[in-house]
Amino acid sequence: MTDPLAQPLRLPCGAVIPNRLCKAAMTEGLGDAQLRATDRHVRLYRAWSEGGAGLHITGNVMIDRHVIERPGNVAIDTSHPPSVDAEARARLMAWAAAGTVGGNGLWMQISHAGRQSPRYATRQPVGPSEVQLDLMGNYARPRALREDEILALVQRFADVAVIARETGFTGVQVHGAHGYLLSSFLSPITNRRTDAWGGSLQNRARFLVETVHAVRKAVGADFPVSVKLNSDDFRKGGFSSADCLGVVQLLNGEGLDLLEVSGGNYEQPRLLGMSGRDDDAVQVRESTKVREAYFLDYAAAIRRVARMPMMVTGGFRTRAGMEAALATGDTDMIGLGRPFCTHPDVARRLLAREIDELPAFERRLHLRPRGLLSPASPWLLPKMVNVLGAQGWYYQQMDRLADGRAPDLSRGMLRSFVRYWWNDLSKAARLRR
Repeated sequence: MTDPLAQPLRLPCGAVIPNRLCKAAMTEGLGDAQLRATDRHVRLYRAWSEGGAGLHITGNVMIDRHVIERPGNVAIDTSHPPSVDAEARARLMAWAAAGTVGGNGLWMQISHAGRQSPRYATRQPVGPSEVQLDLMGNYARPRALREDEILALVQRFADVAVIARETGFTGVQVHGAHGYLLSSFLSPITNRRTDAWGGSLQNRARFLVETVHAVRKAVGADFPVSVKLNSDDFRKGGFSSADCLGVVQLLNGEGLDLLEVSGGNYEQPRLLGMSGRDDDAVQVRESTKVREAYFLDYAAAIRRVARMPMMVTGGFRTRAGMEAALATGDTDMIGLGRPFCTHPDVARRLLAREIDELPAFERRLHLRPRGLLSPASPWLLPKMVNVLGAQGWYYQQMDRLADGRAPDLSRGMLRSFVRYWWNDLSKAARLRR
């Protein structure tokens, strides 16, 4: 019997992914005080590479060292010579070499945090317009980018993609989802510009489309280029599923090798299977609520217009669910994230048919705690404690893998929430910029 998960996927550029499982991007926070890759990246990605997935995508690699997603990001800032010097490149090469020892692909996710850079990580966030992220007081009002700055950032994305290729990464992913800079240009809520970069959907998508065009031109036709795109922001008046279909049609002519379908942002963290403010939320389709993959219904609609291979990430929990998604043709790759933090060999075990569902611990953690921290609560703060506590828990499992230690499944969520903040604030205090 042919195993659909074990089938290779040939991309339009000619590269081949050896199977249909991907470790999707997760922010690592393992960079040093100068935002460079470290030995901890090497250990973590070697463990993941040996775990059997055909493709791995790094967490955010930032193109602007002054506006980062969190302390501990890796930044390749071509306006800052130490970011691209021989030492920085050698560190990237070591990361890429370790992350491909299993014969898999390793793609660098290149990103700009935009307005979603916390106060302790940036002096001045930037965005399409001066629309502040209102979340626990942790984000400053962004400065609206000038057109010359937008054009310079387009070129930076392309320059970083070239560095990724030169240092041994086997592809790149342009991060156009989750409310970061490119994503914020797509949303009418955060993009209130009246120039060529705002207004109509085509104008709001211009930054993303021109970035993809520049990246493809810079790396050549034989190097994988991917985009991560929201199927929906799930915010009233924001980037909608209809907008997504329009953007995909614009991207069809840009030579993409893979479109990763995700959804949500910091205000509505649907990528984590949770919601934000009730008065801000778009109602999720009923059929989506009963399917194990969060965005598969949306992917089915995107599939009807997309001319590139697709990957759906978020919520997959069983072999049956993964195989069904591949069989319908709604996705060509299965993206998994958090399971790799506790079980780095989960892909190998799936491919060997040792397991038919992801480890039981994953299912227990995804059950919402009752009472104060319940996501059903109308209060935003308890919801965010729940979200950040879960994130912190997984970050700390990655930290342990990066240090060559086994995951600690006994760690509590509240303790993880406190440790998450302490770690990030400590790293922020040590940043040398």
